[in-house]
Amino acid sequence: MPDIINLLPDYLANQIAAGEVVQRPASVVKELLENAIDAKATSIQLIVKDAGKQLVQVVDNGSGMSETDARMCLERHATSKINSTEDLFRIRTMGFRGEAMASIAAVAQVELKTKPHGAEAGTRLLVEGSALVSQEPAAVPEGTSVAVKNLFYNVPARRNFLKTNAVEMRHILDEFQRVALAYPQVSMTLFHNDLEVFNLPATKLSQRIVGMFGNNYKEQMAYCEEDTSFLNVRGYIGKPEFAKKTRGEQFFFVNNRFIKSGYLNHAVMRAFEGLLPKDSHPFYVLFIDIEPEKIDINVHPTKTEIKFEDEKTVYAIVHAAVRKALGTHNIAPSLDFDGDVNFAPLQPIRMQPGLNEFEKDAGFPGFSAPSFAPKRMKSDGWESLYEVAREQPRRETQLAETPENSGLLDEAFAHVPAATNKALQIHQKYLLVQVKSGVMIIDQQAAQERILYEKYIGSMQKKTGASQALLFPQTVDLSPGDAVLIKELAAEFKDMGFQFEEFGGNTIILNGIPADVQAADEKELLEELIEQYKNNATSMKLDRRENLARAMAKRLASRLPFRMSDLEMNSLVDKLFACQVPNYTPGGQKTLVIMELGQLHDLFLKG
Repeated sequence: MPDIINLLPDYLANQIAAGEVVQRPASVVKELLENAIDAKATSIQLIVKDAGKQLVQVVDNGSGMSETDARMCLERHATSKINSTEDLFRIRTMGFRGEAMASIAAVAQVELKTKPHGAEAGTRLLVEGSALVSQEPAAVPEGTSVAVKNLFYNVPARRNFLKTNAVEMRHILDEFQRVALAYPQVSMTLFHNDLEVFNLPATKLSQRIVGMFGNNYKEQMAYCEEDTSFLNVRGYIGKPEFAKKTRGEQFFFVNNRFIKSGYLNHAVMRAFEGLLPKDSHPFYVLFIDIEPEKIDINVHPTKTEIKFEDEKTVYAIVHAAVRKALGTHNIAPSLDFDGDVNFAPLQPIRMQPGLNEFEKDAGFPGFSAPSFAPKRMKSDGWESLYEVAREQPRRETQLAETPENSGLLDEAFAHVPAATNKALQIHQKYLLVQVKSGVMIIDQQAAQERILYEKYIGSMQKKTGASQALLFPQTVDLSPGDAVLIKELAAEFKDMGFQFEEFGGNTIILNGIPADVQAADEKELLEELIEQYKNNATSMKLDRRENLARAMAKRLASRLPFRMSDLEMNSLVDKLFACQVPNYTPGGQKTLVIMELGQLHDLFLKG
């Protein structure tokens, strides 16, 4: 039998490695910025063209490289940061695997110019698709400049999978932000298509945050610090009243390396418990300093996920640090043993606008029941009969649906006359409607979502979205990534009925909203909409109109009043059955189930 196993050619092996390291232009930005930081640069310039597809260039004033090192850095598994197995478990540098430059050179045209401090001349290299085109002495500044041109020029299929320029630029901004926050002592600038996006001088962390996110962050930051023998926590958290409906301004750094950790985020959110409005996300930039031997950073290709030797202790310290910062800045309630309670000023009871008696116990911040509230009469346990129905109404409706009733939808459509069969509301969540075959149970929020979705997708397709002007236009400060996103979706927002204009930097002025949307908390609605859009983009592949219509429908449906009049209930049923797909939300959740008379009969006979 002939031999069939061969060694891969270097160019092909490099392209395979590049598939793990270089996923998009932002991957190149991350690797080059990390190399510049490791070279002890005090000034870094990032130049991007065509969202990185045409050019990603990083220029630094770091230590530079000799002629030999300049050539070696483009070889696979070449690194100056690891010499032994032990080094893998005490890593303090950023890029260390020795794959980045070789992987980038495998799928792009790379020009490298470098010169060590004190050297008379530098080196210039040209590499295309892993092949060295030229290497020659050159008169260049001290430090290193790496220009990555025409990314994926030799892998067209990979290039075709890149997203729009706005999306790719948003990822680049994310990587730039993370490095800029981790190293405020390094001056950093970012240019996109010859326009200056950021110009951040060397400073301290608080000033870097303000320079990156805006002057309004001065008043919302609270310093956070906790030193223990196990680890140290330092950084800034945002005050609860400045929390946003969108994610993206939550940053964890472990030994100055950005990480993603839902576990630690939970520790922070738990510290804010009872202080945040529903579905809000506080700002925080937190740094954890811990011995490298107690973590493993080599568990993910992008090194954004790590493992802690003792996760529970890390969780507890982070939670305690944030809770302490909230108490120190009088944000969270704390016990004061020195004060005289007899002379403590009474705190006024603040009610959220629009809060009715059915929402008072929903956990809204700022509300607490007065001590003189009348006591409820003794119920002798009769309410316990309804506990199951109150806690798990959805489960009951799902149990009620059987394969036998799956074909009853068409029949149900024919037996829902709005004028004669009135709907009955249960627990302000579900509607009961009598139909010929039995009883139909409608999830009113899911039904609203389906109705709104078909309305907004139609408005965008026909470009007929009506708008209502705001009496007082709203100023909305966005993160750089969200600002790019909303500009990319400007046409779709307009077709839906939103009216806004740019106000410089990452700020927009919201002048109008869709005509049928209640004019209240417009800024919050826009933030919710952006967050839902990003969530959809992460979990599903949808075009922009579809995604935006789904996001708008889901967010508005959750905002609509739960208590409905008879007229409103019957109108909801009519609108639902006028939809093209009335029985499911856009995400696939059922809007209704049907219980046949036979099923109802069996409930009593088989009980």
